[in-house]
Formats: sequence, C-alpha cells, structure tokens
Amino acid sequence: MRAAQWSRFEGRLCAPTLRRYLARLPDFEDEEALLRAQAHVLAFPDVVTGLAFCLSWPDPALGAKVVLSRTEDLDGDTYEVLTPAAEILAPEHPLAAVLVWRAMIRFALEKARSGRYGHASRHLTSCAQADAAIDDYSGHPDHQAFIAGLRGAHGRKSVFWSRVG
Repeated sequence: MRAAQWSRFEGRLCAPTLRRYLARLPDFEDEEALLRAQAHVLAFPDVVTGLAFCLSWPDPALGAKVVLSRTEDLDGDTYEVLTPAAEILAPEHPLAAVLVWRAMIRFALEKARSGRYGHASRHLTSCAQADAAIDDYSGHPDHQAFIAGLRGAHGRKSVFWSRVG
C-alpha cells in the first residue's frame, strides 16, 4: 500500500497522496520521507506541476526553490498556476515572485497575446513593487534592466506600453 502511494506521488505530485503516505509511516520516518519528497518535487520534469504541488501542499519556500532553480523552464502560458504562485511567493520570496511574473509577461509579449497585455502590465507593476524588497537578483536582470530589455525587444507593442503607464 505504501509503495503504491509513493509511486502515485512520484508520478503525479499528488499532495493528498503524500499526506496519506506520510501519515502511515512510523514516527521519525516521516521527516526523512518528506525530505525525499521535496527533492523529488525539485527535480520533477514539469516545473509547473512542481510549483502547483508547492501551492497545494502548501510550501512557499519549496516553491521559491523550484522557481529559482528552474526559472528558464517556467511556461508563461500556465497563468492558472503562475498567477496564484506569484501572489503566494511575493511576501516572503519576492525574487521568485518576480521571476514568475516575468515569465507571464514575456509569454504575452513574445507570443503577441494582446488579450493578456492588461494582465502583463499589472504583473509588471507587481514586479516594480517587489523590487524594493529584493537585495540580490542572483544573476537575473534587475527591474530597470528587465524593462529596458522589454522595450528593446517589444518597443513597438504600443497597446502593451500604453497600459504600463
């Protein structure tokens, strides 16, 4: 039974299954199993599924680790996971939140999804607000450099820039 539960968790990152699995373990084995589960989440092939797990668990610190270690793998089209993730991460993990918002902004602009420009402009405002809480961008462009990069690559998208204000 436990092996089947672990297998289900490994394949789907199912939070309720992991809870049941941990509850059935003898005392003190659950902590080791939880650490193993966290490592599995960090290495899970689909980063958005890993992030969704962190939201449902909930474990914002693990979510921040997922984002910071796999930023380039974030799919900006998965706003149904990324938007709540950024909101949950923002208070304690502002850099991770900014990187999530940036993924959605870049997706909207790179794919010319004009219907998302309003959301993207709000995400850019959220990035600006979070900027004050970030001391180290850990090799990522700071807020001003990010905006400059956007203007350089997408300066002609006047509908977006008119919403940025």
